[in-house]
Amino acid sequence: MSTSLQPIGHLSPGHDLNGYIQAVNRIPVLTADEERDLATRLHEQSDLEAARRLVLSHLRFVVHIARSYSGYGLPQADLIQEGNVGLMKAVKRFDPTQGVRLVSFAVHWIKAEIHEFVLRNWRIVKIATTKAQRKLFFNLRSAKKRLSWLNNDEVEAIAKDLDVKASVVRDMEGRLSAHDAGFDAAPNDDEEQSYQAPVHYLEDSRFDPASQLEESDWEEDSSRRLTSALAQLDERSRAILQHRWLAEQKSTLHELADIYGVSAERIRQLEKNAMKKLKTYMGEAA
Repeated sequence: MSTSLQPIGHLSPGHDLNGYIQAVNRIPVLTADEERDLATRLHEQSDLEAARRLVLSHLRFVVHIARSYSGYGLPQADLIQEGNVGLMKAVKRFDPTQGVRLVSFAVHWIKAEIHEFVLRNWRIVKIATTKAQRKLFFNLRSAKKRLSWLNNDEVEAIAKDLDVKASVVRDMEGRLSAHDAGFDAAPNDDEEQSYQAPVHYLEDSRFDPASQLEESDWEEDSSRRLTSALAQLDERSRAILQHRWLAEQKSTLHELADIYGVSAERIRQLEKNAMKKLKTYMGEAA
């Protein structure tokens, strides 16, 4: 069984999220015996119908997990879609002889796919580049909901629990607690506070001839390399990137899936591969 969304059939969260949730909640939950029988058929006979039923019966569980990631400001449908990919990976690897229910086994795979999606798309997480920082991001963000600034004992406890250095905990705490500062002074600031605003001490180099020439050269070079790199992609990959990133009215994965007659997951894979090729081509053109 591949990790595309084919086993889910016509169900897709992208077109009508509320309708999708209602539909998956109507799918009966399997008993332990039914689950074991289906998993055995898949494990021993590669029965795709058994795989489909295992996936369908656990879609409601993916929705439940995806809802816990709503605080990142990412589309719920996309979170569910990524979780469904993790669910199918879990179904493919599930061994019914181990004596655990699929729902328990699948948690790791579902969360792993959603985590990767969040890390790729939520802007503040892009600074979490190391394995320790990624681990900290999800655990520390949860802890910060009930704690103010951490004291030394709390920092040491979290560091020990997650097997990272205390300095890494402090660093990530600072990143999660950071907020945007206004460039201009606030209307109610007094004279002393007003002159502490960045507008008074950050140099404006917009009209410096050297800076303007450098920026113009950089933009021209970037545009040239992008155009050259796009020209090296195949027609479908180039069209997908243009619809997803370069068009004024950007298309969703599901809209492109309808155009090309494939699954949204396939479009996501094509987009990911095209981006990798694009970066490589642009590097070669530098």
